Amino acid sequence: MGLHLGHKVKPSTLDLSSVIFGTSSLGDLFEVIHEETKYNIVSECVRASNGRLVFDSAGKYGAGLALEVLGKCLKRLGVSPKQVMISNKLGWLRTELTTEEPTFEPGVWKDIKHDAVQKISYDGIMECFEQGNELLGGYAPQMVSVHDPDEYLASARDEQHAQQLYEHILQAYQALEDLKLKGKVKAIGVGAKDWKVIQRIVQDVPLDWVMFANSMTIKTHPQELIDFIRELHSKNVAVINSAVFHSGFLVGGDYFDYKLVQTGSPESDALFCWREKFAAICERFEVVPAAACVQFALQIPGVTSIAMNATKVNHVIENIRLPFAGIPSEFWKALKKEGLISHAYSNGH
Repeated sequence: MGLHLGHKVKPSTLDLSSVIFGTSSLGDLFEVIHEETKYNIVSECVRASNGRLVFDSAGKYGAGLALEVLGKCLKRLGVSPKQVMISNKLGWLRTELTTEEPTFEPGVWKDIKHDAVQKISYDGIMECFEQGNELLGGYAPQMVSVHDPDEYLASARDEQHAQQLYEHILQAYQALEDLKLKGKVKAIGVGAKDWKVIQRIVQDVPLDWVMFANSMTIKTHPQELIDFIRELHSKNVAVINSAVFHSGFLVGGDYFDYKLVQTGSPESDALFCWREKFAAICERFEVVPAAACVQFALQIPGVTSIAMNATKVNHVIENIRLPFAGIPSEFWKALKKEGLISHAYSNGH
């Protein structure tokens, strides 16, 4: 591309907890959550954090609603900005809602009052950063990234257009590097569902952290990605695994990778078949399905943390405990025997 970044900015070492608190539920993902329930969720996160309070958010979550709610809750709780680390994935800007429902992800964000547009460029990222800080109301992110560069590239009309869009992504990272040089942020990363786009960006931009979504899970774990995570770890890049339940589908939800799933197509039927087999093995070994998903996703060599969302107050403690739930080795062998996880995956199992 001709633009390679990172010659002036030193890499940052991040001290992250094993469980990072996701905030998409604060933006009313899939369901509307009462304002007081949101406050109680954030309160429980603060209480349970043991001094390592890390939230992951984004302007995309409820068109900025998650950022807005997070900031209000932290302020109400009296949390000092110095006590909390916030990750804000940038690239989506809140706009006025002029249609019956938001245009950016119809059917996903429930009863929200704004729309959002993707703005990936130098100026666009700066605009998203400033708006995000305003929505947080006195709090600022130490970790920033370009959000959904894979979706941005997927909108390309042809190869030439794709090259132009990638240049925009590199310009967006120049903006993030300038913010880091000025001391306004601590660490630069990326959040994407298509891990191969992350792999491409890493070749041009020295990152401090990456977040994989829907990519490295108990259901989907290509060897090439496992090798890439090891490579990132060797370069001291923090790896955050997220969306390890595939939008809740693996543990009984109706959405898979943010899309409503119903029986009747070969693809959907295959998903339901996998889940039924997985649930049956979990029941046989008395393993909580969520614990299996989390432990598999977290114990991939090189994974630093896992980001998990909570829609109920009790979910916060449950999520924190999931990495430590007892799971017998025979359980993992049974999953391999049924072909639900790769035979190549061992890591002590």
